[in-house]
Amino acid sequence: MTALSDFMRRPEAGSVLSLIAVIAFFVIFGGANIGNFLGAASWVNLAANLGIVAIPMGMLMIAGELDISIGAMIPAGSMTVAILSGYYELPILVGMAGALGLGVVVGLVNGILTVRTSVPSLIITLGTLVAMQGIVLSASVLLTGNASVALTAPVWTKAIFGQLIGGSYQIIILWWLAMTVVFVVIMHHTRYGNWIFAMGGDKVSARNAGIPTDRMTIFLFVLSAVAASFVGMCGAILFNSAQVSGGMNYIFNAVVSVVVGGVLLTGGFGSVWGIFFGTLTFAVVNQGIYFTQLDRNWSSLIIGVMLLAAVLVNNRFRAFALTASRKKPA
Repeated sequence: MTALSDFMRRPEAGSVLSLIAVIAFFVIFGGANIGNFLGAASWVNLAANLGIVAIPMGMLMIAGELDISIGAMIPAGSMTVAILSGYYELPILVGMAGALGLGVVVGLVNGILTVRTSVPSLIITLGTLVAMQGIVLSASVLLTGNASVALTAPVWTKAIFGQLIGGSYQIIILWWLAMTVVFVVIMHHTRYGNWIFAMGGDKVSARNAGIPTDRMTIFLFVLSAVAASFVGMCGAILFNSAQVSGGMNYIFNAVVSVVVGGVLLTGGFGSVWGIFFGTLTFAVVNQGIYFTQLDRNWSSLIIGVMLLAAVLVNNRFRAFALTASRKKPA
């Protein structure tokens, strides 16, 4: 019972149980074949692409900030590599460097404006979101005359960033798993993770304690923008083309995944494992109805109700964890 009690107090407890409940719902009430459902590539691919964006966003939210400019950075990364290496036929490394470098620039703008002004990060990243949408569209039409650009990547690039494993599973799944492990270590086993949690709890107190809050904030915004550019870049390499549209759904999907994963919107509470399982839960809910006998017209209602239920469950587990921590003897 002690192990179960300890698990229930962890931030990811609600997201793990929510994932189990969602799968059980589709199997019991939707008639889904559990073997076909769990082996499907659609929800795993969705989770991987979304998860790479959700982890940095979740870390930012734990630190008390929010980045919604990812909705523009995904097509920006995709179009940058396609224009440089597809339309202008520059080496693929130049295109990849351009895509990731653009993420660094936008992340620096978001971070510096956040720490140097009193404007909330939501408003700042809303501004960069709209600005980048305009820049990507205008630059694409000006440079290529089209809103979509073809890209033929070298074989080695496809093998690392854009191949399908087993004909269905995107290679980006492995990048997502590796990224999850790396940031679990950073967030929960190093001082940098402690700093991020402290910033979300009380940024002024964290600064007074000697934590470089400004540098950490800027770094997290850069990480978020680069991760979004990376997803866009991988998509262009995989599908051999890029378009100026797309990416906006990632804003809502990532925030929902992070919240379902147990991260507080106000900061200071959450875990990388929670974000991982929250992303899985969202992907299963989003794609699971297509493996059931349920009417597809009810899909939005089912998604909304199930995600709301997951958030409410997480709130209960969060309250339990905080109550238990206060009861521990000094």
